[in-house]
Amino acid sequence: MPTLEASEERQRKFKYRGKDASMRRQQRIVVSLQLRKAKKDEQALKRRNITSLSPDPASEQPTKGVSLTLQEIINGVNASDPDLCFQATQATRKMLSRERNPPVNLIVKAGLIPRLVEFLKASLHPCLQCEAAWALTNIASGTSEQTRAVVEAGALQPLVELLSSAHMIVSEQAVWALGNIAGDGPEFRDLVIASNTIPHLLALVSSNIPITFLRNVTWTLSNLCRNKNPYPCPKAVKQMLPILFHLLQHQDSEVLSDTCWALSYLTEGSNERIGQVVDTGVLPRLVELMASSELNVLTPSLATVGNIVTGTDLQTQVAIDAGILSVLPQLLRHPNSTIQKEAAWALSNVAAGPHQHIQQLIACNVLPPLVALLKNGDFKVQKEAVWIVANFTTGGTVDQLIQLIHSGVLEPLVNLLTIQDTKIIIIILDIINFLLQAAEKHLEKENLCLLIEELGGVDRIEALQLHENHQVALTALNIIENHFCEEEENGTTLPALDQDHEFLKYLTKKYQSSTTSKPRTKP
Repeated sequence: MPTLEASEERQRKFKYRGKDASMRRQQRIVVSLQLRKAKKDEQALKRRNITSLSPDPASEQPTKGVSLTLQEIINGVNASDPDLCFQATQATRKMLSRERNPPVNLIVKAGLIPRLVEFLKASLHPCLQCEAAWALTNIASGTSEQTRAVVEAGALQPLVELLSSAHMIVSEQAVWALGNIAGDGPEFRDLVIASNTIPHLLALVSSNIPITFLRNVTWTLSNLCRNKNPYPCPKAVKQMLPILFHLLQHQDSEVLSDTCWALSYLTEGSNERIGQVVDTGVLPRLVELMASSELNVLTPSLATVGNIVTGTDLQTQVAIDAGILSVLPQLLRHPNSTIQKEAAWALSNVAAGPHQHIQQLIACNVLPPLVALLKNGDFKVQKEAVWIVANFTTGGTVDQLIQLIHSGVLEPLVNLLTIQDTKIIIIILDIINFLLQAAEKHLEKENLCLLIEELGGVDRIEALQLHENHQVALTALNIIENHFCEEEENGTTLPALDQDHEFLKYLTKKYQSSTTSKPRTKP
């Protein structure tokens, strides 16, 4: 039989129980990342250009529909005649723009990249610059090795200079190429940043920029915010945040989507990083976008808010004040299970805060949809819902726990004790154990035991004593011995629940009194 000391030690390891406020804040991000696992990111790391860009009359040149062999391309690229160089570069671009299986390795091994980089500097031949940038864009959209070949050939600085080209089609293609390079990972992202790319990108954003161009600029900026180990440097983040705030006011769904993804990357990690984003004042707009009917906007805006509420209690309160609790409970009912899961994940982090935050959760009527998800949601959503209850349980007041029980949460929790996921079983057992301990302190343990027994919980917990997982078996044994054997040891039996369900009547009374006498407070 586990000792009281061992039981208390295990309870201290259960989420935030036994930890002071500062320790809770430090561990919220770590625990949240463990819960969330790998977030599905719908934004492409790299994009290959297989369609024509918007035409620019100043850079148009008649296309000679000649199909060249690889050797003819090599000869043409290395020729001194600008026309031959253009035809060979255009043929290279067309080969690399095939929708399926472009011969990127063939072009790389042919040694054409250094010459294509040279063509980026041909300021008197904007058509050649565009074709070369386009070909390099598609090479950089490939593997890390292929992207490295472009970078090591010296393409970065010429591409950055092309951002200031008088020909929009050239500068747009340079934006695209730099976006692919930055999207490869933190090493190349930092090289793009170090090449003074950000000021040039920001200068491109204006009211008269074509929407297709603006989408490419926004996507490239999002790739400059992306990746960690290391994260982007604080100076770069500071440069980009004002323009991201500006882009968040746009109406185009693609611009909004990539802007929200950028903000989601910037809010991963430390509270300081979260604070940089929160201080820009983006939260009210993010709340608006969380109500979007377009998944490509809703998903990253929700992800960003979810990251923000992993921060300090003050940062979470700022999010609450911005109205997130007017939207998140509704998203628990969203037809898309991934959205339900992300909303539940965000709410679990709100519930990990102080009891004032939990009271605000109750006030926004989160408990009914929470119970519905525990009963009928997809299993991945149910797991996040269990974490909401776990955090609610460990941080709530007695009155709040009574409201939690009164919501009907115990029945689906008991039913979930038959699942195969041992981690979730242990969490549910910990929830039940903690509720029983809290009830015991307020002389309501017998009533709660009766309710658990009526729901079939005692039988399920007893069965778990034989579970193959040692921790599950030990936890179940601990609950049975500490909470369901006392009466038998005293020679008495548990009385049956009468028709009036006295415990539920008690809960109702406590619920009513708490909502009338306990005002919502701010931490």
